[in-house]
Amino acid sequence: MSKAKAKAKQAKGKLKETLGDTMDDKRMQAEGSAERMAGKAEEMASNGANKMKKAKGQH
Repeated sequence: MSKAKAKAKQAKGKLKETLGDTMDDKRMQAEGSAERMAGKAEEMASNGANKMKKAKGQH
């Protein structure tokens, strides 16, 4: 997944989390938190893949 898509997933998760908090919907909060964390993990994986490519000289 690209870094931009991962960032978008994080933003969507944060929005869900905030809406869930505002509406006192624990399920929506949990879904948003999980989505945000998944986006963060995907961003970190993308960063690692990019570093590996640079290390191998494959910009």
